[in-house]
Amino acid sequence: MTVIWERSPVLFDKRNRWLINSVLIVAVLAFIGVAIYPAVEAWRESSRTPTATSSPAARQAELETQARGYELALEREPNNQTLLRGLVDTRIEMGDLKGAIDPIKKLAELNPTDSSYTILLAQVLLRSGDREGAAQAYREILSKRPGDIGALQGFVELQLQQDRPEAAVGLLQDTLRSADAANKAQPGSIDVTSVRLLLGRVYATQERDAEAIAVYDEAIKGDAEDFRPVLAKALVLQAQNKNEEARSLFNQAEALAPAQYKDQIQQLAQGQPSPTASPSPGTAPEAAPTTPSSPAASPSAAESPQPAATAPAEP
Repeated sequence: MTVIWERSPVLFDKRNRWLINSVLIVAVLAFIGVAIYPAVEAWRESSRTPTATSSPAARQAELETQARGYELALEREPNNQTLLRGLVDTRIEMGDLKGAIDPIKKLAELNPTDSSYTILLAQVLLRSGDREGAAQAYREILSKRPGDIGALQGFVELQLQQDRPEAAVGLLQDTLRSADAANKAQPGSIDVTSVRLLLGRVYATQERDAEAIAVYDEAIKGDAEDFRPVLAKALVLQAQNKNEEARSLFNQAEALAPAQYKDQIQQLAQGQPSPTASPSPGTAPEAAPTTPSSPAASPSAAESPQPAATAPAEP
């Protein structure tokens, strides 16, 4: 598919452009994004507010003791995934992102078919300032599973942070071009609608709204029962002050969406950028993703449970 760059003739005020760049990310990207590993989310929360039960210094000392306990236990059981996850969570809560890298790598090695650990590695590398390491982690996943929506999302976000939107567009267009052959070889390996949503989001953040709408139209044509591209198009039109067209699409998206997302769509239709629920990533909105499970409380735990399904976190 050849896309011709075209600027919309509509003049955007700052508020409307903000709606495209922020509301669209939260409302649409969350519908297809990878769930953040609980350790990263816990670290995000702990970095905002100190714990209510102890002072920051006391909590840090407690975490250091806990981390040392995991390290000692891992000397006896180096492949114990419960211990490894516990060490990762503890080090991230401590703010020791570099110290979390090696146990995350070990978890990725022990779970070669579960990309969530390598995605976690990319997130931690990026937070610790190693953008190239993060990019390499995403490339590693995509070389084996080019349709991995979590890796695509993460890599695209990294490229946008690096002011490389054309690289992001090229990656997603290449993925779409290979989708037919990939899905014939392995049905469902590339979720075309989700990839199109990512591509439309990239166009929208670059103020290339005509192209974004064209991609959303293709997604709607490809799956008329999926509410996500309808909602995405409605948000772009809303930001362009095309309120009548947007209202019709919001109504259509609400009618198509599962019950748990209808209130959120109504809020967005009213211009409220605070979604309260996020459909599950990747495939159909009803399906829950598989992400690494939280660790056991004690570093002496001997069993290594399999990763469990968790609710998606805010991207």
